[in-house]
Amino acid sequence: MTPGPGPRLRQKWADLLAAFWLRPALMVAVAIVAAETLVRTDGAVEMPGWIAAWVYAGGVAGARDVLGAIASATIGVAGTTFSITVAALTLASNQMGPRLLRNFTRDPGNGYALGALLATFAYALVTLRSVHEAEEGAFVPQLGVSVALLLAFACVGVLVWFIHHIAMAISVDRVVALVHADLAAAIRALPRGGEDDPAPPPDDPPDGSAAGPLRLPGGGYLRVLDDDALAGWAAEHGARIRLRLRPGDFAFPGSEVGRVWPAARAGAAEEALERATVLGDTRSPGQDLEFLVRQLVEIGLRALSSGVKDPFTAIAVLDRLGAALCDLAGRRLPDGRTLRDGKLRLERPVTSYAGLLDAMFHPLRQGARDDPGVTIRLLEVLAEVAAVERGEARRAALLRHADLARASAAGGDASVAAAIAERHGAVLRAAA
Repeated sequence: MTPGPGPRLRQKWADLLAAFWLRPALMVAVAIVAAETLVRTDGAVEMPGWIAAWVYAGGVAGARDVLGAIASATIGVAGTTFSITVAALTLASNQMGPRLLRNFTRDPGNGYALGALLATFAYALVTLRSVHEAEEGAFVPQLGVSVALLLAFACVGVLVWFIHHIAMAISVDRVVALVHADLAAAIRALPRGGEDDPAPPPDDPPDGSAAGPLRLPGGGYLRVLDDDALAGWAAEHGARIRLRLRPGDFAFPGSEVGRVWPAARAGAAEEALERATVLGDTRSPGQDLEFLVRQLVEIGLRALSSGVKDPFTAIAVLDRLGAALCDLAGRRLPDGRTLRDGKLRLERPVTSYAGLLDAMFHPLRQGARDDPGVTIRLLEVLAEVAAVERGEARRAALLRHADLARASAAGGDASVAAAIAERHGAVLRAAA
């Protein structure tokens, strides 16, 4: 089984759906086709009287004025809409981090709003070109002009909605909720099961064969790794692959990213690895839980910075992280080992539960040393998660972070120390 273009196509499709230009371009194309269709069929269909009473009945000059006014107004408002979007992106980048711009560009509401204005502009232009006055008779696409008027009124509603939408989109709570929704979706895609299996130490093949190095020709973040296809190739060729990278890691050009047994398969294994991976300039949330976690943590850290001092945003981030951990309860994280016919064919590093907790709480705990309210909420979140989680190893990891949070707040005000000790005790009781 040779790895195919599956991961590349899936990633390209995801990137295409996230592109800001896709929806406006499709709407403009549909508007052009609709305008041509209505112009060519104008007068061919007899409409009921109550509809015909609302159809535009003016002359050539009036039709040109109406369509010209609609075209000029919509393209002007489209420019304003684009300016508002850019301003919102700049504000969000400064306050919540540049890595969150992806959530704005892939927001379908922004694309549909801009697309509605551009589509109306294109529709009015295409309809306007069909209006003419000749010696044999004038032609006015009455149905086309009527639809243009309807689209103009619809654009007024779109503009009002867009202003409301963009005002809500730059709200910190909404951005946190959107990132959490992506994280929750990635967690719910994990299989249900019992306790996580401890990661076994890497072992070399028992036959003692020499290993060959694996290198990737390019560099960048590992966005997608097709484990099944790569393990299938290894089973087909009697090989075994061990990678040093996981999705989200950065691959340096020409550096060794893994090994393959036997060494004679190294050349073919590198080609198979290249086909089974997608490298890029940015990380992708598809197989990288820590990427989404770090987006949330970045919002919290910026809120705790000395120039902002917004502990309530950090508390909102902690609430969402706790909700994600509750979703993770009862689900198994991958162990990085792929078997074929009972034989280990592929092993690679994975995100562990303890590593996920470290990515969540280490930065926020360190950033909240001077803000006991955030530390208290961190302990409360850990207590809620510990009450839901049933895995002993996971509970031990939660207790470790509770101990670290209590130690980081030692030496403060007596009332704060008492509150922290009370929350720490709640974590102990929940974990017991």
